[in-house]
Amino acid sequence: MFIKIAINSLISRRVTAWLTILSVATSLFVLLAVKQITSQAKTSFGRTVSGVDLIVGARTGQLNLLLASVFRIGYVSNSVSWPSYQAIKHQKHVSWAIPISLGDSHKGYPVLGTTTQYFDVFKYGNKQSLKMAQGQAFVADAFDSAQVVLGAGIAEKLGYTLGQELVLSHGVGVTSFSHHDHVKFTVSGILEFTGTPIDQTLHISLSGLEVMHDKEHAIESGDTHLEHEHHAHEDVEKVSAVLVGVKAKFATLFMQKFVNEYKQEPLMAIIPGVALTELWQMMASMEKVLLLISVLVLLATLLGMSTMLLASMRERSREISILRALGASPWFVFCLIELEVLVLTLISLLLALVMVWGVSIVAAPILSAHYGIFIDVKFWGDDVYSIVASVLVVSLIMGLLPAINAYKNALQTGLLVK
Repeated sequence: MFIKIAINSLISRRVTAWLTILSVATSLFVLLAVKQITSQAKTSFGRTVSGVDLIVGARTGQLNLLLASVFRIGYVSNSVSWPSYQAIKHQKHVSWAIPISLGDSHKGYPVLGTTTQYFDVFKYGNKQSLKMAQGQAFVADAFDSAQVVLGAGIAEKLGYTLGQELVLSHGVGVTSFSHHDHVKFTVSGILEFTGTPIDQTLHISLSGLEVMHDKEHAIESGDTHLEHEHHAHEDVEKVSAVLVGVKAKFATLFMQKFVNEYKQEPLMAIIPGVALTELWQMMASMEKVLLLISVLVLLATLLGMSTMLLASMRERSREISILRALGASPWFVFCLIELEVLVLTLISLLLALVMVWGVSIVAAPILSAHYGIFIDVKFWGDDVYSIVASVLVVSLIMGLLPAINAYKNALQTGLLVK
């Protein structure tokens, strides 16, 4: 009966109650969305680089190198020469070294030039290996290299299948005015879904990348006979970065020192985990500001709810009088107001969770396609428990003022009745 009275009281003031619910739900939506997106982004970034010990590139900011080489965000302006890559690869502490070349795209999706070893040693998530859902890796031979391996996201989004031919474009923008249409790449394989930027990447061999650019250069110069092979160009070839795995973890710092002091050209080596930590430290201040703004908006909204209930006390004097006449104590009236606050807050929380869930469903494919950030669409995230508990406690505190006011009115009504 106690709950039924509270609900019927709110129904009698349904317009005001729903406006209050919508305002509280909107402020809660902002708070929950900020918390969930930042948490999901950290998880997505962290599981992408689990198998890489070092990333080597031309000297630049370490965040710029990390974002461009692993997350396909931005670009690297300078390159690493092929002899430098070979020097790194043959160091005694190095287990494997994978060259990668960036700068081309297909319908806005990045193209990654690399070697077949990439599919054998690259790890993501909890040290998971890349697996083919269909087909096989590209052939690295310079004369049979027009093959491409697609990430699962691209194959699904564009509807590509094995054996399909496609044309790559110069640059990394969504719209390109320079297409490498003189070379058509055939889909040789499609990777399994990884939940990383790999799903949004097209993979081709370095030799295929070179043949594509050499043919373009030959066409532009009028030389239709392409006679030089990939090995003839190893002395001038360059790559965007090198992903390095060391034989033992203690060797990571040795290799980083070796690269940073390399005399042949200015290079730098970054540790992905350290670079990610720097990224989160840079983002921490922004995250705190967003959370602070969200909390202040929520507090202002809860204060508005308290004001609404307080303003309604004069209108509800007759209701309180009836309750007192029926034998309700002042504490019953006090708890009734607090229960109304609790009901309003719970409905607002439920609505806010539905809003976050709906927005996540819409935002997930956009974030994965354009930024390589993968979020898990959850109705109830890991951080929701603490937020829900905190909001309920704060709302009950905010409800104390109208509840105390109702308690006093109940006392006065009881004295008048006597």
